[in-house]
Amino acid sequence: MPEAMEIAFCGTDNSSAYDISGGFLRNVCFLDALNLVPHVFLLFITFPILFIGWGTQSSKVQIHHNTWLHFPGHNLRWILTFTLLFVHVCEIGEGIVSDTHLQSRHLHLFLPAIMGFVAATTSIVYYHNIETSNFPKLLLALFLYWVMAFVTKTIKLVRYCQDAVPLAQLRFCITVIMVVLYGLLMAVEINVIRIRRYVFFNNPQKVKPPEDLQDLGVRFLQPFVNLVSKATYWWMNTLIISAHKKPIDLKAIGKLPIAMRALTNYVSLKDAYEEQKKKVADQPNRIPSIWLAMYRAFGRPILLSSMFRYLADLLGFAGPLCISGIVDSFNNSERNTTRLLNDSTQPYLTSHDFLKTAYVLAILLFLALILQRTFLQASYYVAIETGINLRGALLAMIYNKILRLSTSNLSMGEMTLGQINNLVAIETNQLMWFLFLCPNLWAMPVQIIMGVILLYHLLGKSALVGAAVIVLLAPIQYFIATKLAEAQKSTLDYSTERLKKTNEILKGIKLLKLYAWEHIFCRSVEDTRMKELTSLKTFALYTSLSIFMNAAIPIAAVLATFVTHTYTEEKPPSPAQAFASLSLFHILVTPLFLLSTVVRFAVKAVISVQKLNEFLISDEIGDDSWRNGDSSLMYESCKKHTGLDPLQLSSHAEQVEHPKAINRKHPIRQQLDGCEPTLRVPIRHIDIDDYAIKVTNGYFSWGSGLATLSNINIRIPTGQMTMIVGQVGCGKSSLLLAILGEMQSLDGKVHWSRVNETDSSFEASRRSRYAVAYAAQKPWLLNATVEENITFGSPFNKQRYKAVTDACSLQPDIDLLPFGDQTEIGERGINLSGGQRQRICVARALYQNTSLVFLDDPFSALDIHLSDHLMQEGILKFLKDDKRTLVLVTHKLQYLPHADWIIAMKDGTVLREGTLKDIQNNDVELYEHWKTLMNRQDQELEKDMEADQTTLERKTLRRAMYPRESKAQLEDEDEGEEEEEEEEEDDSMSTVMRLRTKMPWKTCWRYLTSGGFLLLLMMIISKLLKHSVIVAIDYWLAQWTSRNQNQTQTQTFCSVDGSIEDSKNCYIAVFSALSAAGIVLCLVTSLSVEWMGLMAAKNLHHNLLNKIILGPIRFFDTTPLGLILNRFSADTNIIDQHIPPTLESLTRSTLLCLSAIGMISYATPFFLLALMPIGIAFYFIQKYFRVASKDLQELDDSTQLPLLCHFSETAEGLTTIRAFRHEARFKQRMLELTDTNNIAYLFLSAANRWLEVRTDYLGAFIVLTAAVASIAEGPTSGLMGLGLLYALTITNYLNWVVRNLADLEVQMGAVKKVNSFLNMESENYEGTMELSQVPKDWPQEGEIKIDNLCVRYENNLKPVLKHVKAYIKPGQKVGICGRTGSGKSSLSLAFFRMVDIFDGKIVIDGIDISKLPLHTLRSRLSIILQDPVLFSGSIRFNLDPECKCTDDTLWEALEIAQLKNMVKSLPGGLDAVVTEGGENFSVGQRQLFCLARAFVRRSSILIMDEATASIDMATENILQKVVMTAFAERTVVIIAHRVSQILDADLVLVLSDGDLVECDSAAQLLLKKDGLFTTLVKTNK
Repeated sequence: MPEAMEIAFCGTDNSSAYDISGGFLRNVCFLDALNLVPHVFLLFITFPILFIGWGTQSSKVQIHHNTWLHFPGHNLRWILTFTLLFVHVCEIGEGIVSDTHLQSRHLHLFLPAIMGFVAATTSIVYYHNIETSNFPKLLLALFLYWVMAFVTKTIKLVRYCQDAVPLAQLRFCITVIMVVLYGLLMAVEINVIRIRRYVFFNNPQKVKPPEDLQDLGVRFLQPFVNLVSKATYWWMNTLIISAHKKPIDLKAIGKLPIAMRALTNYVSLKDAYEEQKKKVADQPNRIPSIWLAMYRAFGRPILLSSMFRYLADLLGFAGPLCISGIVDSFNNSERNTTRLLNDSTQPYLTSHDFLKTAYVLAILLFLALILQRTFLQASYYVAIETGINLRGALLAMIYNKILRLSTSNLSMGEMTLGQINNLVAIETNQLMWFLFLCPNLWAMPVQIIMGVILLYHLLGKSALVGAAVIVLLAPIQYFIATKLAEAQKSTLDYSTERLKKTNEILKGIKLLKLYAWEHIFCRSVEDTRMKELTSLKTFALYTSLSIFMNAAIPIAAVLATFVTHTYTEEKPPSPAQAFASLSLFHILVTPLFLLSTVVRFAVKAVISVQKLNEFLISDEIGDDSWRNGDSSLMYESCKKHTGLDPLQLSSHAEQVEHPKAINRKHPIRQQLDGCEPTLRVPIRHIDIDDYAIKVTNGYFSWGSGLATLSNINIRIPTGQMTMIVGQVGCGKSSLLLAILGEMQSLDGKVHWSRVNETDSSFEASRRSRYAVAYAAQKPWLLNATVEENITFGSPFNKQRYKAVTDACSLQPDIDLLPFGDQTEIGERGINLSGGQRQRICVARALYQNTSLVFLDDPFSALDIHLSDHLMQEGILKFLKDDKRTLVLVTHKLQYLPHADWIIAMKDGTVLREGTLKDIQNNDVELYEHWKTLMNRQDQELEKDMEADQTTLERKTLRRAMYPRESKAQLEDEDEGEEEEEEEEEDDSMSTVMRLRTKMPWKTCWRYLTSGGFLLLLMMIISKLLKHSVIVAIDYWLAQWTSRNQNQTQTQTFCSVDGSIEDSKNCYIAVFSALSAAGIVLCLVTSLSVEWMGLMAAKNLHHNLLNKIILGPIRFFDTTPLGLILNRFSADTNIIDQHIPPTLESLTRSTLLCLSAIGMISYATPFFLLALMPIGIAFYFIQKYFRVASKDLQELDDSTQLPLLCHFSETAEGLTTIRAFRHEARFKQRMLELTDTNNIAYLFLSAANRWLEVRTDYLGAFIVLTAAVASIAEGPTSGLMGLGLLYALTITNYLNWVVRNLADLEVQMGAVKKVNSFLNMESENYEGTMELSQVPKDWPQEGEIKIDNLCVRYENNLKPVLKHVKAYIKPGQKVGICGRTGSGKSSLSLAFFRMVDIFDGKIVIDGIDISKLPLHTLRSRLSIILQDPVLFSGSIRFNLDPECKCTDDTLWEALEIAQLKNMVKSLPGGLDAVVTEGGENFSVGQRQLFCLARAFVRRSSILIMDEATASIDMATENILQKVVMTAFAERTVVIIAHRVSQILDADLVLVLSDGDLVECDSAAQLLLKKDGLFTTLVKTNK
């Protein structure tokens, strides 16, 4: 039996096989057997270790990835092993091919090679396991294996050399390469021993894993995993699969590895930039080059990425060459001869013969594809990672620059906030994208040149014609690309304008509904939308042209080439030539199409860099070393200290010694007792130690060179209160900023008092020493919670916090907020009123533990109660107790007596300085002037006492807050059906996951149909036609080229009979016709998709706008404005611009893949068997990817917003941040936000790579199966070429199918959200009466009967008015009063049917209002609302948007409202501009405009809803007068928030909890001593 085996091993047809007369080494068969030994040895040793290890180790490996260490030479080893595997494959192939030429099987030709392959695979698996468990001693086995293999191969090589085997023989080459590889692997192994010293040395080296991996927060493992995992993103599997179980959140993606953090990259970029600065320092007109700095910092990875890219491109050309080889090998199969050497046991193949074998080519093609795709993805990944790193570095650079920008730059408008935001949001992203694409810049030209050379090699001169077609059409692509950018810009402008209008409508929706003006405003939005759609049309046109060019260029090029070839060469190309060149054209088109985009990005990047440069070299703030004592304060500990005085010092020491004693009052009290009296003596010669700050001879300017403040000599005494007073604009705020170093100092100096440095514990409190707690005039809030805004980075101390909030009377406001002081406020949070914002800023200044406090006009937005409270509690008590030095800028002169020191300013100079007594003695005139002013302020006070502004602010806040809570689930209304499922089965994850994985098909269908069925049909038909025609073109080409080879082929109608010439012309004619049809269809499809997208966008927006504008008022009360606006901004933008191209791309790539699979199956039906497993794999890949991609996309979006907000809020609050000395904290925050956003983006791009590698490998398998199946079946060479060509195209389009699916799913969310609003119920606008039945001048009299009226806001809510009965005679003045929430306003809304009247009725002049059409009813009544609303436009538009009245009427109305003179003085009179929200008029004036507007209506009923709540007494008196005179004939219903207004009304209705309690004239009601009205009057409500 064993003998039989051996015979098989060496072949049975040769007697000399076992002849060892010439020594063992002369026998080839024996040598091959010898080669088996090392392989078998390795397998025997490693298998037991692996199995034992797998049982114990693997569980540990999964848990701690901190054991991931790389041994030295890790990457080299992987590369060498892979090369070794490849060579083994060649060896096996060579053996098998040689074996086919012999009579019997010769196992020794390929069996050792197969064993070698298995052993090499084992070696790398074994190595990986040793590495993860960090147990290097086991590497000895590998070391022995490499030595043995090296020795046996060398023996074989020596034998070949003795036999003088020529170099051309493949086997000889393989053996040489093997020897080299084994030698190198041996060297790698020795190197590991040398460095790690795990054997032969006494002290093995101890190693620690990289820093990142010791920190388990790092989940991004790309830099740390082994080479295969790096190339295939294997480590991402766990994350992507886990996304199925629970959504990916920030915790799941962890932190950035250190090397990618913004700080690391910032340091390297900054160093490079500083180096550039040094270079150009001596040349004044040159600016440092950012490009060079970027190259210094990030050049290497970009070069690496380009190298990968070149490798991928070169391997890409393997496809066409292999196709032509495989097809050729079939044509030449008859002439297939192999030269055998004389000895029949040793057939040697030359490499040329080897490559003639079709199967070999198929395998090579497969390997080339796998490699090419791996390199391509690696190139993308490296470029993207570098781009992200660059963006992080740039953001940090910009941020550091912002913190040092000079204030004058910001205020004088050299650098606006908008520019800074653009730098952050746009320019950095442009540069990042440029880095992503820049390897393309130099790879593409090379690719194009290579392609053209290969084409020339295949087809000769005619190839140049086709190439010329492609190259000539490329500039058109570029032209289209620039046009696209322009169209996009104009679209943006229109959509901004449309948003502004929409925003105004939503803000004033109540007014619009009450005045029945919705349609006018709706029309103006629709007009803007039409303009936007026009520019969207151009956008769509250019997009479709671009898509069309991309699809049509290859068709045109192929047509030109083949027609030329047929006429010049007198014969059509062979199938091999035809299909190789076709696939070359496909390769060529992509770079040409992309080149235009890349060039455009390059141009943008150049512009971005210019802007960055301008920004980075703009003015910086002066080095305020006088304030730090030393400029290096932030980094090194300071030697010199500027402090305030020794007393402060001891208090700081105290605080440091007892960190617990933060309530510092008592311990310090005792120390200060001795000094109390001296500090309190106001007038005494100020000693050098007693001032905190002294300015001598100061001249300061805002960067214009002209001094804003001149000749300033002031002192600010320590621990006392200094007040700065003066008229508006005399430079009070500027003085504070000058002291803070924000202004340019032209002359003089600011001197902060110094302290003799003795106490070392002083270091600890240094930061709070130099910082100044500063509250600016314009309040500045962070996007953070109320608490964070007040503590502002200081440690939280409950007692202190409570004291501060009480002093600023913030507690009532905090109680109103939904989450108390944990509520987010700021830009993105809840909008607070001016007074509330200002009090929070003052609270922040008080809370900080600094010895200096600057308050800039803290009372400006506060009413009198609050000001007094703040003065008493906050300033006189809290600050004085703390012994802090306070500088207060104010207009409220009544507080002057409290001041220890007064600085009076006038026109940028100091008028007087001293105590109040000094001024009284020395400058009587000024003192008298102040006294008169104080009296006047006191009179205003009394008036003010009635109008309590604060309660009002709180009321508005409450109004804004509470409806929201009742409807917290608003955002998800649209997912109603799905949500309910989730509720029921909360524990079963399966349902939830099913929801996350299923595509929103219903929404897609809704979207497609909203474009109109006709367009949808046209799109579907043209798409299908186009793809059928493209397939037909290729099929025709296959028939045409292969008819020469074998005439026995199926007959086509051109080859029936007639001469060769006729049939040639016929073929060409059909080919040209098909191509032309294909080109036309390309245009039609791309246009129809874009057009359908446009129509859908148009209809969706139109429906949305009309639906929302007609919605019930309750909807606007319960839905946050931002939510509705989002539908009009972000979601509409997605529907307009993003969905159509995604849809186009998706349908195109899907149809291409389907037509390809159909074509391959037609050519080789066996392919269908292999399709099943590939299809299943593809299904799972896309299913997992879509879910993960969606999550990561959301994370990327949601982390971007805080970053942008942080930048803009820093730029706004620069002075505050610098005064507080919080630059370092803000930098830290910025770095954290940047890193969070970058890690999300990194994971998103890694997930894209994960998908692409997998789909590319699937594509490679499709190519392999298609090739093997077609070779095995051996059909006609034409069809075979066709099948392979299509298999190659699939690889490019598979990942697009998935990516587009994922994108579409995210984008369909927008359609879903818009649709959720479309299901909302509208108000019932139709009445039961015909318009003709309503008298033209109804209501004439103004008689109102309220009969048993019951009102509720929605049918599921409690009634707010219950059975109210009242009768109002024509022309009566009626007052309605009651406590808050008694239903006063609801009654006023009931007149307009804004609320649901579910019982009873209101009859006006004999007509029941519930029967009237809404528009009629509302347009015949007038109302003045509590909050005055003005729209941007002209005054005329605001009074009369319907343009019904003459100018005289308008002037009359203005005169009645006491506005005539004011309007006359404005430029343009009635056409004067009103800015958004009427900001250019005071609140009082706005309210008077509303009165004029109501007067213009001339309706006989006027309703005033708390119209005087938000205005001052003077305006209120005007209003009262006008109502009594101008509206004498009309019925006026006044809803009063203060009873005093309605004491002279003819009739008073008193409501309580929705019931009408009292109804009579005011005089009668006051007689009831215990009546509700009397109580209200007494409490003056």
